[in-house]
Amino acid sequence: MRMKDKVTIVTGASGGLGSEIAKAFGREGAHVIAFAGRCLETAEKVAKEIAEHGGSALAKSVDVSSPVSVEGAVGEIYEKFGRIDILINNAGVRRDNFLIRMTDEEWEEVVNVNLSGVFYFMRSVGKRMFRQRSGRMVNISSVAGILGNPGQCNYSASKAGVIGLTKAAARELAMRQVTVNAIAPGFIEAGMTSELSREIREKLIQGVPLGRAGCANDVAEACLFLASDAACYITGQVLCVDGGFAM
Repeated sequence: MRMKDKVTIVTGASGGLGSEIAKAFGREGAHVIAFAGRCLETAEKVAKEIAEHGGSALAKSVDVSSPVSVEGAVGEIYEKFGRIDILINNAGVRRDNFLIRMTDEEWEEVVNVNLSGVFYFMRSVGKRMFRQRSGRMVNISSVAGILGNPGQCNYSASKAGVIGLTKAAARELAMRQVTVNAIAPGFIEAGMTSELSREIREKLIQGVPLGRAGCANDVAEACLFLASDAACYITGQVLCVDGGFAM
């Protein structure tokens, strides 16, 4: 098992993408902490499923947009296990609107969750990884943060910010053998894409060179790779899991 006994935090574990990532790490032998915000019950089901298949997992509630909530949650996990080996920053929201119509609330909510939440977790977990001189961080960005997306100025800006944060943190933490990378999914059949209409989905797939949408497991496998020993010499990189969409 690639992740045997690795203490692994997955944020946004109640969503379609986050739950698949959590279960993938559970299958590989990790001690999974499935963090969720409003949908703790769903995260508890994910943890239960991991346990039923012989894995180790627990579900916890956290407000990723609150530094106090994040520090308290991370401190609790560190106290329980004595270390944190892997952090997968997956929590995210969308509040789509055109730039000239976008409200302050729509901007602030997306940036607070998608960017500030990643920063709060990286800062809190990073302190522990820095002391233990090891660790893997994988941040879920998006091709929208590379290409931009109409109607998603807030989302695109937050995901672009995640890429910059990833690269800067990778330079800072490398001295302690902590790697920091990002994954930029394209059109993945999971989570927020389920809200899209059939017409929009078909149009998006037309722009994918591989001619199909990806699945949550495609992203989960990329997370497993970047968190594994096989990627120990990779840091500060953005891996597009997008079927060639952003090339």
